Amino acid sequence: MSSATLVVQTAFLGDVVLTTALFSALAADQGPVDVVTTPIAASLIETHPAVRKVIPYDKRGSDRGWAGLRNLARRLRTERYERAYLPHRSLRTATLGVLAGIPTRIGFSGAWSFLYTEARPKPALGHESDRLLALADKPPGVYPPQLRPTAADEQAAAALIDGAFVALAPGSIWGTKRWAGYSELAAALDAPVVVLGGRDDAALADQVVAAAPGRAYSAAGTLGLRTSAALIARAGVLVTNDSAPLHLATAVGTPVVAIFGPTVPGFGFGPRGPRDAIVEYPSLACRPCSAHGPQVCPLGHHRCMRELSVASVLAAVAAASGVEAHGAIRTRH
Repeated sequence: MSSATLVVQTAFLGDVVLTTALFSALAADQGPVDVVTTPIAASLIETHPAVRKVIPYDKRGSDRGWAGLRNLARRLRTERYERAYLPHRSLRTATLGVLAGIPTRIGFSGAWSFLYTEARPKPALGHESDRLLALADKPPGVYPPQLRPTAADEQAAAALIDGAFVALAPGSIWGTKRWAGYSELAAALDAPVVVLGGRDDAALADQVVAAAPGRAYSAAGTLGLRTSAALIARAGVLVTNDSAPLHLATAVGTPVVAIFGPTVPGFGFGPRGPRDAIVEYPSLACRPCSAHGPQVCPLGHHRCMRELSVASVLAAVAAASGVEAHGAIRTRH
């Protein structure tokens, strides 16, 4: 038996994590939903309690182009979905709902509204996970982002390190979002440190680990996403740039120190927990410089990140978790 409801979310990984709030809202009224998402996100959300089935769509790889979109649409037609929710405002997503023959297609107002049967305004303010709830006619804050690692994921995470630790995520696919102080931060923290990231972050993680020999360990490029989420859930605090690990921590309830440079929390993608902290340079007139953060500073100075001190991040870590420079970490577990 198939689900009556399909959600299509093939944006960045962080966007998919935040869309788990919408999954929960829809499932509360309609039962578990099916989800079309990227291959990298598929394993992360397949264990979510509101998700019945995940359908990977490799839009930049094996399923790229018009042929890949039509093939996926044919597969979806056989499921006879009654309704589709389309939070990602893209032509590809909107077209997929039409080609799949889904009679009710609900998305946010914009350039592709003519391809929806219902176009709803997206709130301009608030956290992105709350704004997405507008598609389900739910008020903000009722359904938070949530991930559900398995017992095996949690056991694998527990086997990596004993006791409490600080997690660091120094990477980002956007060059100007990367703060350069992680090595110095790791050296200043007299507590175990685990550095997280993907394969592309392995060399950067090694540099951070080298700054705190015997206390720092790299898990970059070695863990699946669900195990990474389980590992973050065990951390006393995560220090991260404005990138996907921030949202993983939000979804597993770990305090976050989020470092913002070219982007701003006002975009709706900041941390939202009661003990979370934001470190930024608010008085720079050139911030924000783009929606995502360019690879190179447009003005050549990168002051938004270069002038954020390690001391300011250490203070935020202490406020969020009790960890201080050359101090002991207070565990939540």
